[in-house]
Amino acid sequence: MSAHMFDPEWRPSVHIAGPARRERVGQRVGRTDSPLTDHGREEARSIAAAVAETAFTHAFASPLQRAWETAGLVGLTPTVDDLLVEWDYGDYEGITTDATRQIIPDWSVWTHDIVNSESVDEVGRRADAAIDRYSGLSGPIAVLAHGHFLRIFAARWLGLPAQEGRRFVLNTSTLSLLGWERENRMIKRWNDPCGW
Repeated sequence: MSAHMFDPEWRPSVHIAGPARRERVGQRVGRTDSPLTDHGREEARSIAAAVAETAFTHAFASPLQRAWETAGLVGLTPTVDDLLVEWDYGDYEGITTDATRQIIPDWSVWTHDIVNSESVDEVGRRADAAIDRYSGLSGPIAVLAHGHFLRIFAARWLGLPAQEGRRFVLNTSTLSLLGWERENRMIKRWNDPCGW
């Protein structure tokens, strides 16, 4: 253990940005590698000034093009991190929750099995691996990933079960800040449309 373990200047803070709006709003878009819409590009540009206010020591992004396009529009040049890819929705990819509930009443991605995909706990383990990787770094770290994954990432940052990601609303093109208060991990800002 390091003597700097509880020093907030040494510990990494994680700044997360959800990619901007993509083509298929309302449908689960996990591993489908779709580009941003024009509106999504506008949303990304709207947070660029807030992103520029932080001198990031590291930046990481999902390999999906919507994350990379967002990164470029906000002025970041990240390293690819396959751990940050969105949840694999399997047979439910491209289908809305309402359509699924016509077949399975009260269905939720958070509480029901998803056929031919990752479980919520498997996504949680990916989030844990990313958090472990970033914990060895110092300074502000930018993470560009996807809605459900980032909600699970926040839950795991706080030591909550992955399923508790359902309690964090996260809009597109917003910034969030995960950090520390003494030895406690915390959420300092969440889902901020850049009223920093």
